Amino acid sequence: MALSDSDSANALTLESVRDSLVRQEDTIIYALIERARFPINSPAYDHSYAKIPGFSGSLLQFLVRETEALQAKAGRFTNPEEHPFFPDDLLPSLVPPFNYTQVLHPPAAFINMNKSIWEMYFDKLIALFAAPGDDGNYASTAASDLVCLQALSRRIHYGKLVAEVKFRESPRDYEPAIRAQDRDALMKLLTFESVEEKVKKRVAKKAMVFGEDVTLDNKEARKGKYKVDPSVVSRLYAEWVMPLTKLVEVEYLLHRLD
Repeated sequence: MALSDSDSANALTLESVRDSLVRQEDTIIYALIERARFPINSPAYDHSYAKIPGFSGSLLQFLVRETEALQAKAGRFTNPEEHPFFPDDLLPSLVPPFNYTQVLHPPAAFINMNKSIWEMYFDKLIALFAAPGDDGNYASTAASDLVCLQALSRRIHYGKLVAEVKFRESPRDYEPAIRAQDRDALMKLLTFESVEEKVKKRVAKKAMVFGEDVTLDNKEARKGKYKVDPSVVSRLYAEWVMPLTKLVEVEYLLHRLD
């Protein structure tokens, strides 16, 4: 979301942003594969299970909050690409700040979709790729959930940068809708169905490649057996990742001329 001073101004292009989004697909798919090692493990999300002194919530919430607090002290959330799920519980960074070159309009700092990402992940997505059951690995399960959440958050909030690049390339296309505060018009400008279809197909293919069992003999991998169902990954992008990203883009553009 920000460029270091060593980066040239010309590095901010739609092509470079798309390259980053493609790489983030890999991160998300590998995170889902790692989480799929464990069953649902519902006690990790049960507020009555952990009973941690001084904390009211689930083991998952405790792990996310405490991990983010530590990462904040190490400077993670000074990077505009990172968005905490528990922003009210963060402490100031204890390390020297990195001198990021700010490329986004200042109101971008107030856009945080993590509540919607959290609800999507736990209410809709996780049951689609994690098997039913309980193997007792609650802390490891919660840690894997956090990796998934942070990868999804980074990808979806990258919409701020996507919107900035699109605006810079064609400001005259966007300015009338921004001045009118017309969300529908902005959403129409930001939607390219042919591109979205390619993304859905690409992530499904990646899930097939990344999720196959590798053998060293002449036997073929089990056909149709993947660590995460490719159709679930395609659905994740179609129903949640791309729509939420476009919501971020719209929110960013609505304030681009402030």
